[in-house]
Amino acid sequence: MVAILSYPNKRLNNKARTVEDVLAPDVQAVIKDMFETLYSTENCAGLAATQLDFEEPLAITVIDVSEEKDQPYCLINPEIIASEGETNEPEACMSVYPSYVSDSVKRAEKITVRYLNQQGEQVELAADGFLAKCIQHEIDHLNGYLYIDRLSKLKRSRADKKIAKVRRFLESE
Repeated sequence: MVAILSYPNKRLNNKARTVEDVLAPDVQAVIKDMFETLYSTENCAGLAATQLDFEEPLAITVIDVSEEKDQPYCLINPEIIASEGETNEPEACMSVYPSYVSDSVKRAEKITVRYLNQQGEQVELAADGFLAKCIQHEIDHLNGYLYIDRLSKLKRSRADKKIAKVRRFLESE
């Protein structure tokens, strides 16, 4: 399991490095570690390499939104190539501690994403609902953004205050 970085760690704002050789043993080891961390973390639907304590995070995200945790996706060098509609629903994040602090974020309702899978094959996936939201959230991480970066100044200020207040309370226990 790899440690998940917590906001306000500045490393969360770093952009991921493009994966050149998906089948390289070090890349496959990163993917394995990411899935292990995903499945070991309660209420976790997805992780981006930039959220984890890797020296040079790669453009990799792992996602499993199924209740049984048996439908894993590994998106390498993902790129949204089409989107439609708009949704504005609450989001939370494993890196924004505590993770139950959430706020509504505008996202595309439906997307098509192009990526390489764990075997290095190019895939195009059409997604909607929670999966689409999760993919967009994780791609934001790969580009150095947190969901709170998508909030208005007022909402961001409120979120920062709420996060600080909850942290102080939890640390005092």
